[in-house]
Amino acid sequence: MITVHHLKKSRSKRVIWLLEELEMPYEIVTHDRDPKTNLAPASLRAIHPLAKSPIIVEDDVIICESGAIMEYVLNQSSSDLLRPTITSKDYYQYLEWLHFAEGSLALPVISTLLMRMETRDGNCPLDHYIAKELSLDFSYIEQTLAQQPYFAGDNFTAADIMMTIMLEIANSMNLLDDKTNIKEYLAKMQKRKAYQIAVSHG
Repeated sequence: MITVHHLKKSRSKRVIWLLEELEMPYEIVTHDRDPKTNLAPASLRAIHPLAKSPIIVEDDVIICESGAIMEYVLNQSSSDLLRPTITSKDYYQYLEWLHFAEGSLALPVISTLLMRMETRDGNCPLDHYIAKELSLDFSYIEQTLAQQPYFAGDNFTAADIMMTIMLEIANSMNLLDDKTNIKEYLAKMQKRKAYQIAVSHG
């Protein structure tokens, strides 16, 4: 059975959401953030040297990194509902978005989040770059969702789980105020039962 090391208020709810969608058995070990720093606790370092969440453990397999975990879980599942077959026209679109969430979108979104945590005077060298990347990424996402209901086409996949969590972070920072398609998409994702179960774990 897969054990999910879940950090509250983190992207690790992706993994719980995926497991719920697949109806796979799992157990959760919840880690609380440090009340002073809001950082991950030392207990995660005992599981993986990076001390980051999500981490999954199954027998002698220990994996940290959301995209890799999603691939592992999908490979253990008997269901092929959340990943197009490799011969499908949607497969590489699925693969692009599965990795886009952390590969392209995470950097400007998380950088913006971190910069808002500090007092800053005037513009810093990276401000223009980050603003440009956010505009480019959100325009691409908005255009994609104007053409199709899900990131890999007509069907919900694990790529939607990866993307939704990062888009939620962006939305919480009011970065999506003029992105109608993205906001409608998020509302649709948040109605899924498996999503709501994942959120209930904090």
